[in-house]
Formats: sequence, structure tokens, C-alpha cells
Amino acid sequence: MADSTLLTPAYKLTFSQAASAAGGALGAVTSVAAPALSGGKVVDTTDEPQASTVVNLKVILDLDAPADSLTLVMGQVGSFRPQKGDQVKVELGYADDDRGLFHVITADLMNTEPGLTRRRLVGHTAIHKLLAAFADEHFEAKNAGEILKDLAGRAGVDVERAEQGIRFPAYVVDGRRSLYHHMRDLAGLCGFDLYVTPEGKLVFEKFVGGKTVHVFEYGKHIIDLDIYQREQAAPTVEAWGESPGTGPTESWAWLTKDFAPNKGTAGDGAPVYLLERPALRTAQAAQKAAQALQTHFKRAAVRGRLFLTGNPQVKLGDAMRLKSLPDDTLNASYQVRAITHWITKSGGFTTTIEFRSIE
Repeated sequence: MADSTLLTPAYKLTFSQAASAAGGALGAVTSVAAPALSGGKVVDTTDEPQASTVVNLKVILDLDAPADSLTLVMGQVGSFRPQKGDQVKVELGYADDDRGLFHVITADLMNTEPGLTRRRLVGHTAIHKLLAAFADEHFEAKNAGEILKDLAGRAGVDVERAEQGIRFPAYVVDGRRSLYHHMRDLAGLCGFDLYVTPEGKLVFEKFVGGKTVHVFEYGKHIIDLDIYQREQAAPTVEAWGESPGTGPTESWAWLTKDFAPNKGTAGDGAPVYLLERPALRTAQAAQKAAQALQTHFKRAAVRGRLFLTGNPQVKLGDAMRLKSLPDDTLNASYQVRAITHWITKSGGFTTTIEFRSIE
């Protein structure tokens, strides 16, 4: 691939139009059913550079935000008018790059805001279905991955990968919060990431080394860089749950006078952060949750933001390595936590990556 600063930014937008919209319940879940989709329109600037009326295209992918987003600002030209409920597949890249375009997001249009000369479209990934779905359910002897798959199926969201995680003697999902927020709780206890792929499928897994490691070198790829270092929130974590009982496994609701043998501890030193979750009813579950939170605190102590020319290959679940920085202590590997792709008529194609340290 040639130097991207010399290439021509390009994108392909594939719109699938909403054929109908219907509401209803999915099993025990209260939600809104997704509309059926039919063939729509394709806008491909690699074929026709002047084909698109898009003046601003922004994609935000973020592990710490509820749902990834797409914002399109289009000129009010011609008869094409995307509507709420339509689905958009976005591919980004460069017209001069022989590798073609890269799929970065699939989003459902949630808002269409017409103006005198422009129309603003806002879309979100499949996680919006989880945010709109609620359930009251009690699980027994299930691991976190099994619970997540069950909840995702109720909301009509496909699962790409789901690791097992902690096994819970009992776990309660209540209708006071969305399925997404219950999934985030499970991810936090297990130390897992929760996100969707560009194809809109859910991923629930522990970050180890990254699916792909991208190398960004000072003086070659990096336009701007900020790194923030702070003290670790708490060097020690103690995790406590409700009593597992002192008798057979069926007695998990009983109380015990001494829970200490079933607590989990990770790290050393003060202050100590206390994690209390009713679902942590075994020593193994409490220990895994304590270790997960202590690892989160350690990694969050170093965070940063990288600005570079557009790079659509970077995805959630990837890692990155900084190279040739003047301060050699910063030449290390990091986890990609958020990605913003932005294409404008005046500014071209840029990518911002937010990251945190890897132990």
C-alpha cells in the first residue's frame, strides 16, 4: 500500500430499506421487533467519485459506550431519502488501494433530521436492540457465556463469540434494567470485553493480545498523540457475594456467619476496593471477579489518544504498538478501546484511536 496521505479517500454505503415496522414481544422480553429489510441503494465512490452527496461521515466504535454510532450528513440533492429503520453497511478505504475497502460498521438508522439543504442521519449498531429489551429471568448453574447467549437470542442479536466466564450457582436478570446493562455487568465480573463486529454480531471475550496488532511509528504514521498516566485507582480488590450456605448446593439462599472463606482478593497494598455482588456465591467466582477488576484498574492507569490518517483496518478487539517515540518508555503495546473514523469534504479521511495499557 502506498502512503495514505497521497491516496484518495473512498467509501461505499449500502442501504437496505425498511419494508415494514412492527412492534411486539420476543419471548419473555419486552422490546420492539426489527423491521423487515429489502434491497436499497448503493453509493460507491470508488466507481463514481461524484456519486455521493455525503458531506460528513463519522463512525464511532467504543468499548466503553453503550452502542457504536454512525452519523451521515447528506446534501438534499436528488430523490434518495434514507428513512428511519433503514440499515446501512459502511465500508471505508482508499480508491487507489488495491486491497479495496474495509467493512467498519453495520448500523440501523434511528433518526433522520431533514434540513433546508442537508439531511442528518444517525444510526446505531445491533446493541440498540439490547438497550430496548428487558426481561425477568432466573438462571441456575449457568456460566456467563450461556446467560449472554440466552439474552441475546431473546433480543434477536446474533453472537459471534462468547467465552464461558464465571459459573454462577444462581443469577437473576430483572426488568428494571435493559439486557445490555445486565450483559455489561457480566462482562465486568468476568473481565471480558463486550462489543459487536462490523457485521453486527456480539462478542463476549477476554482480551489477551489482540486479534491483530497494528504498528504506528513516530514520524511515519502518527499525526498527534496524547498519553495520560495516573495512579492506579486501587492496588487491592476484595470481592464479596451473598452466602453460598453451609450445607448442600441447594442451600445457596441460607445465611452463614463467616463469608471470609468465599471472598476473593487480588493485588496488594492500600487502599482496598470492595466489590460486592450478590451473584458471587462461590470462592472461585469471587476470586475471578476480584482479579478482573484489579486488572482493569491497572490497565486504566495509562490511557491515550492517537490521531492519524484514515486507517479502516483497525477494529475493536485489536491491539496497537507505538514505535520510535522520543520517550522510549511509551514504545509499548496497548489495547484499542475506541475508534473514530471521520471523512469530510474539507478534511479528508482521519482516524482517532483511544487506547489503554496492556500488562
